[in-house]
Amino acid sequence: QVQLEESGGGLAQAGGSLRLSCAASGRPFSSYAMGWFRQAPGKAREFVAGINWSGGNTYYTDSVKGRFTISRDNAKNTVYLQMNSLKPEDTAVYYCAADPRSLGIVVVTSEYSYWGQGTQVTVSS
Repeated sequence: QVQLEESGGGLAQAGGSLRLSCAASGRPFSSYAMGWFRQAPGKAREFVAGINWSGGNTYYTDSVKGRFTISRDNAKNTVYLQMNSLKPEDTAVYYCAADPRSLGIVVVTSEYSYWGQGTQVTVSS
């Protein structure tokens, strides 16, 4: 079992920054892939960024490349999403997810077994 808890969401102006954190507990954190997803009202949940077990490899959806950075601190059992140059279209509930079956990067929503409760990010224009 893996428990995930996000924090750091809130309100930001366009062009601003927010940093999301996701604290994990349960299985050894360094043994599985992690990802961030988001879901805007009326839309499907979409992949935002993924990171492998060590943090050495990352992958982003095109719309956030160059603006968002995913990282992890295995000593703190935490994954982060640094969001810069925020746009109104980044407004969504952001979720972190864990796939204990994989050490690499996972981009498919259905492959993730564990999800956090989500944190709201709202970007005003």
